[in-house]
Amino acid sequence: MTLGPRSLPAIMARAAVGGLAAAGVLAFAGDAAAQGFERPPLPRISASPHSDLPPIVTEPQQRRRRHMPGGAATPFFTLPDGATPFAPQLGTSPALIPTMPGLPGSPGLPPQFADRTAVALDARFRQGGQYVRDGLHWRIFADTPEASGAFALVAESRDPAPVFALRQGTYILHVAFGTFAQTRRLRIGSDPYRESIVINAGAVRLVGKVGDSQIRNARLSFDIFAGGLFEGGEPRLVLRQAPAGDLIALPEGTYHVVSIYGDANATIRADLRIRAGQVTDATIQHRAANVSLKLVQQRQGGEAIGNAAWTVLTPGGDVIKESIGAFPSMVLQEGEYLAIARHEGRVFNRRFNVEAGKDLNVEVVAR
Repeated sequence: MTLGPRSLPAIMARAAVGGLAAAGVLAFAGDAAAQGFERPPLPRISASPHSDLPPIVTEPQQRRRRHMPGGAATPFFTLPDGATPFAPQLGTSPALIPTMPGLPGSPGLPPQFADRTAVALDARFRQGGQYVRDGLHWRIFADTPEASGAFALVAESRDPAPVFALRQGTYILHVAFGTFAQTRRLRIGSDPYRESIVINAGAVRLVGKVGDSQIRNARLSFDIFAGGLFEGGEPRLVLRQAPAGDLIALPEGTYHVVSIYGDANATIRADLRIRAGQVTDATIQHRAANVSLKLVQQRQGGEAIGNAAWTVLTPGGDVIKESIGAFPSMVLQEGEYLAIARHEGRVFNRRFNVEAGKDLNVEVVAR
């Protein structure tokens, strides 16, 4: 079975996308095959509606002043919010791209920028593909470093299709889309300049489930590594503790995802394939449960004893979690465990089993 990724521009505007449930160690999005350390069953594919996805970038645009070579403190130039109406849908004709100031039929630059050249930029998914409508961060730097060795920031924008006003010369353009970034040199003359940047990237939205219940995002995070588990070489960390539910932009390629539920041993690994211009909505299926521990006097259901020191071990003696308190709670992967409670120099223990999706209260009797 396969999961067909959606078009990224459409989903970033309004979408309902399917889910990929990884019922073992690895799951592939798109047409990638499921793999695993222990060869688990093939992943289950299910479709479920989602609310509107949040934009990748929600940070408001800011205007700053940077010290420029020669001692001039020059504000960077960008159009005010809403001054560049750019919201192309799928199949938009290039004629809908905002006209560039300085071209016939277009308004000229403001008088204070009369000595500058209009520079219009936009981005596409693949060569000649759909336009990127959100999540872009444009920066233009001087091409020669200052005395400190840093390159001065000349202009900046988060608009999808910004129009800058730059003096003639050479600049360094940096555009970021999530974890994807591209840099190139711009040579600006007297004629208006327009360029479309190819963003070879897609996005993924990661959530987790136990059984049919979705895991609260506050208890779930993801570490994302470049390269699949079986591709060879050392995995390279791309993003640590990525929050669940966010739309994460990534360059096209294969990624290894480590899903971490709680702070004990509930961890699932998955390989995901990201394709340019597409969103993969992946649901990682955890096999774990929430476990609460309590030390009681004399019998089951007796009065709780506070200030106990707890250690949870595997049958082989590996320490999974240590805690102090009357009612410690933790998320444990399904399996068999030994709970050890220490109180006032005495030691008590109890073995228990964890089943996926079945929360458990474990009472250790002090007698």
